[in-house]
Amino acid sequence: MRPVLVEWRGLRVPAYPALLYLGTVLGIFAARSLAERTAVDPARVVAAMLLLFPVALVGARLLFVTYHWHFFRWHHRRILQRADGGASVYGGLLLTVPASVPLLAGLGLPFGAFWDLASLTMLIGLIFTKVGCLLNGCCGGRVTDGPMALVLPDHQGIRQRRIPAQLLEAGAALAIVAGAIALLDRRAFPGAIFLGAVTTYSLARIGLEATRETVDRVAGISVNQAVSVALAALALGIFAIVWLGSHHGLA
Repeated sequence: MRPVLVEWRGLRVPAYPALLYLGTVLGIFAARSLAERTAVDPARVVAAMLLLFPVALVGARLLFVTYHWHFFRWHHRRILQRADGGASVYGGLLLTVPASVPLLAGLGLPFGAFWDLASLTMLIGLIFTKVGCLLNGCCGGRVTDGPMALVLPDHQGIRQRRIPAQLLEAGAALAIVAGAIALLDRRAFPGAIFLGAVTTYSLARIGLEATRETVDRVAGISVNQAVSVALAALALGIFAIVWLGSHHGLA
């Protein structure tokens, strides 16, 4: 457990936010380098991502706080304290996508092509963020004696043999990024990479949620698994409608 990544002359750099921002910067650079392959202006793509980044942070934090309101209702000051972790990628996605509509229109960026790139940025950011979670002890895996177990701490620093849930999620995100980049030039239509990334991550998250030590539930149902099912179904439905529509138009 290493919640402080670097400490020098009284300067403390928390691991979680440092890796979050590093991953986001690398994700934006990756999107910029791939922008020309999607026939969009790289400079405008970067501008849009920089403007949407704080929106994603707010959405991710708000959904996390909502999930854990039983705690934050008594600790209001910790709502804005991000150094100890606590964010939901779904919250960032759900707030940023609608917020991007007027912004992309103003910048003259096509919605589908932009989100093909932005989904890669978010996933690359997620890879680094999960490493930050591992160092911080948050989003830890459940205790197990299985062969995949590693001796890892939880958020309280208690070290036990656990499923490396953070590394598994980072690995899933990396696999999706690799597949998306490989298919970028062969996408069925602008936005297909985004819909595919949402679908595959959501399906992976359904299984990965079961590896976590702490699962947020409402009426006995895992909230994140329910959101994953809904997003996967929505993304697949939109993909089918657009794909069938484009093929019907060609016919």
